[in-house]
Amino acid sequence: MPELPEVESTVRALRPRIRGQRLLAVRALDPVLAHVPRAMALPAAVQDVERRGKYILFRLDTVFLIVHLRMSGRLLWREEGAYPPHTRLVLEFPHGEVLFVDVRRLGTAEVAREFREELGPDALSDLSFLPQALRRSRAPIKVWLLDQRNLAGIGNIYAAEILFRAGIDPRRPAHSLTPAEVARLRAVIPAVLEEALAALGTTLADAAYQTPEGEAGDYAPWVYGREGLPCKVCGTPIVRVELGGRGTYFCPRCQK
Repeated sequence: MPELPEVESTVRALRPRIRGQRLLAVRALDPVLAHVPRAMALPAAVQDVERRGKYILFRLDTVFLIVHLRMSGRLLWREEGAYPPHTRLVLEFPHGEVLFVDVRRLGTAEVAREFREELGPDALSDLSFLPQALRRSRAPIKVWLLDQRNLAGIGNIYAAEILFRAGIDPRRPAHSLTPAEVARLRAVIPAVLEEALAALGTTLADAAYQTPEGEAGDYAPWVYGREGLPCKVCGTPIVRVELGGRGTYFCPRCQK
């Protein structure tokens, strides 16, 4: 968290505000990020704001500023007023600022001439490779979905939601899925992500994620975070187990 819908919502909100604008200055308020302004020649034009998996890329004249929000990061747009608590990095533009706010300080920001992360195909791209890829893996399907080298953009929340909607037990080995189940998974992945994107993502009880305008996401998970509560389809209590070191939520009746 944030995952593809939250990151894409952030990019879509920031792009019209800063694409083509001059980045005048970068100020690190957290010493952990002091390397960022030192690595940049400013002012610089923002050619575009892009998403790669769960990364946000500010494409400048000659370099990329690459931000990963991790667990609790968010990018806020501010035209005036005090900085909110936990502001770590400030990007100054002629008509406002982008603030990197991160309570847990796990988010990262790097300057590079190219993006080199080894990511699999984007979760909103052509998924025709899934049948062959899943046949080769003995990893639990939930763990497979979380591996960004397999499929980029899906995290713990939406992996749970996708598998619930596809009716697949998250503990099953990827290679055990039938052709019909793989076909369902292929259809459900973009459907869930687009639904969440239309709702501007998911904001949990800690309210860590907000859009750049400070709005909360309206997506309401069907299983994630609902341990012990009745399944919205069949009424069976939602179960939580540990899988790959992550809390995993599912309905033992709807997911086989």
